[in-house]
Parts: sequence; structure tokens; C-alpha cells
Amino acid sequence: MRKRNALFAARVAFVAILLGLAGLSARAQDAAWQKEISEFREKRAAGLQKPNGWLALVGLEWLQPGETSVGSATDNKVKLSADHPPHLGIFRLENNMVTLLPPKEGFPAGLTVGGSAAKQQTLRTDADDDKNTPHLIVGTLDLYAIRRADRFALRIKDAHSPSLQQFHGLNWYPPDSAYRVTAKWIPYTPQKTVSLLTLVGTSYPAPVPGATEFTLQGKTYRLEPVLEEPAATELFFIMRDTTSATTTYEACRFLYTSFPSNGLDKAGELVLDFNKLRNPPCAYTPYATCPLPPPSNRLPVALPVGEKRYHD
Repeated sequence: MRKRNALFAARVAFVAILLGLAGLSARAQDAAWQKEISEFREKRAAGLQKPNGWLALVGLEWLQPGETSVGSATDNKVKLSADHPPHLGIFRLENNMVTLLPPKEGFPAGLTVGGSAAKQQTLRTDADDDKNTPHLIVGTLDLYAIRRADRFALRIKDAHSPSLQQFHGLNWYPPDSAYRVTAKWIPYTPQKTVSLLTLVGTSYPAPVPGATEFTLQGKTYRLEPVLEEPAATELFFIMRDTTSATTTYEACRFLYTSFPSNGLDKAGELVLDFNKLRNPPCAYTPYATCPLPPPSNRLPVALPVGEKRYHD
């Protein structure tokens, strides 16, 4: 009898140890996740406050065919603030190309284009992709040409912009691990293409490599990500939920995730952590050209996590 009692006590103690270890592991995992979310938020705020970040954006000037002069002098078509050069340059739009020309007195001292001294040249403007566009930089000014569908514009950033100087921090929901879900990955073979509308009325095609399916509050939902570029290493979700009517940015929010467990072309899984939902650039400046969520990514459920509205 004593042996049986001792054996039972040992088993109880062993189970208690296992439960204790499981509890410690769960708490350690939660602490690691909380740290991950905290670091994500810090990185997010730091990125917005970069001298060439979205808070630095002070202008978006759509180009018309012909020549557009830029500078702080009153005779320019695009007028900069008084602390910038009187005549920065002339941008000529012709045959779907933007050419940089010098003003009469020549380019201002210190102006660089793509890291080299300014000279007359045709500026690279890839459709709906600004990664390879050369930047014109002088003083605190960062200016570059962009193309949206068949329209061209000058995007103007200033490291001393009012939005940067008046930055008051970001607004977040409290972290909630219930909105960190494991989703099923359903590859599309072949990939399909979706036409994304933008806030400025243009549209552009984007590849959709597959869909995710996940369960939240007992219901199953589906989202489709796009690839921002052929060499992308992340999935990009442009989405909206019912909080957009009250507490989150009205147009949409963005979510980036790693690729699925078995790659894009095979069934697998991936984690959707909606605590990492972020505002698009257009939530901070009227001069951004943000994509809007496709109909399939407009969820009929609230996701009260992630970033809230920046402006009331």
C-alpha cells in the first residue's frame, strides 16, 4: 500500500513539474512575443521620422506636357519654400519621359542627382515603382519624379517638414495574442493578377501568388496578398476591417508577412499577426498615392489591434 501511494505521489509530482514547465514555456513565449511587438512599434515610429520618410513628404506636383520650373522664386511653376534655391531645375515631360534641364543660371551649388553632381539627363521613372528613381538632393530637400499609370509627378520631401517637427507619436491598440493566427496557404497555379486602384484615381496590376484562410472567433475568412516586386521576400496584404469606420484609417491598413512554410507554390501555413497592421503612407500625408484594398480583402469583422488613426 505504501509503495502504491508513493508511486501515485511521484506521478502527481511529475505531472505538476510538466505543467509547471509548460507554464514557464508559455510565459516565456508570451514575453518574447510582447518584446517583438514592442520592437516592431519602435521601428515603425523611427522609420516614419527618417529625414526622407513619409512625414517628410510636403508636395506632389503632377507634371503636364512641356516644361515645369521648380524653385523658391515666384516665377517658377512649382514654388518651393524660401529656404530652398530660387531656381532648382526644369522638368520637361515629353513622349512619356521626364528630362531634367538646368535653369538659366545653371544648377544650384550642391545639387546632386542619384548621388552625382547634377547635369542634364533623362530621369528613370518606372511605372508604379520608385525604387530605382534617382533623387535630387540639395540641403534638406529630396525631390524625385514618379510615374503612376500614364501620369507623372514630382514628389517633394523636406527633412525640416512641419509634419516631422510636429510628430506626436503613433496610436496603437493594446497587443492581443488572439489576433495572431496561423493561416492555411492556398497557392494559385498559375498566379493571378489583380488591378489595384489608388487614392489618386490610377490603377496598376499586381501579382497574387495565392490566398490565406484563417479562423477568427469561430468563423473562416480569406485574404489575398500581392507581391510588391518580382524579387519580393514578403507578402503584402492591403486590407480593411470594420474598425475603419471608427478607430482605424478609413481607406485601409497594411500587413507584411513572411512567405508560407513551403514557399509560394506549395500548400503550407503562415502566421498572420494582425497586431502588426500599420497605416498606409496616405494616413500621414495628402501627397501619397496609396493602393486601396481589393474587394476580397474587405473583411466583415473587426480587428481591434495594430495601428489606429494618426489624425483624429
